[in-house]
Amino acid sequence: MSGVPTAFAGNSRASLLLYRVVRLIVSGSTRLYTRMSIDGQERLPATGGYVFAPVHRSYIDTPISAWVSPRRMRFMGKDSMWKYPRLGRLFSALGAFPVSRGTADREALKRCIDVLESGEPLVLYPEGERKDGPIVQPLFDGATFVAAKAGVPIVPVGIGGSAKVMPRGAKFVFPHKVHVVVGEPFHVETNDKGRPTREMLNAATAHLYVELQRLFDEAQAVAG
Repeated sequence: MSGVPTAFAGNSRASLLLYRVVRLIVSGSTRLYTRMSIDGQERLPATGGYVFAPVHRSYIDTPISAWVSPRRMRFMGKDSMWKYPRLGRLFSALGAFPVSRGTADREALKRCIDVLESGEPLVLYPEGERKDGPIVQPLFDGATFVAAKAGVPIVPVGIGGSAKVMPRGAKFVFPHKVHVVVGEPFHVETNDKGRPTREMLNAATAHLYVELQRLFDEAQAVAG
């Protein structure tokens, strides 16, 4: 991807400061507006990379996820967002990194692994795109695969109430309560060569599904 920054772009002290400032303004405002509460925040790893794997019911899930951890969270973004250099540098500073949609997933997975191996948390929605309803939809193996390849844990996360804050198709953000429940981190099992078999990935994804549904139910019960 010529002209598009790498996954490590925006790691300067200035960009990290910018991230903290924007996080305080955007995510902090979201927290206040939604009366956000968080359970299990202490379960987040204090150092090193990990996959932050929440359910996904609203666009507001992104600033919500950014508030859950005081560390900079990394997100995937469409490479077209980096079309203009100044905006691209801003997106990179805010934790995003570019991937090409419509091309092989291998490049996106490689960028995710690079971010995790650099020691930063990565937000990946295991359901893929935004979904609807109280039932967790079938998961993709991407979250468990990159976690296994990078040798980092996965942290399942339930977000309740975000669909009522910003429903599909909504042009406004509504003042509904949001509750977040952070689950126990876990590692994907690997073989003696340090690689996950298909069976190991399937087992990890199945475990992640069960945990996400449990955490989502708990979060929704509090959010109302």
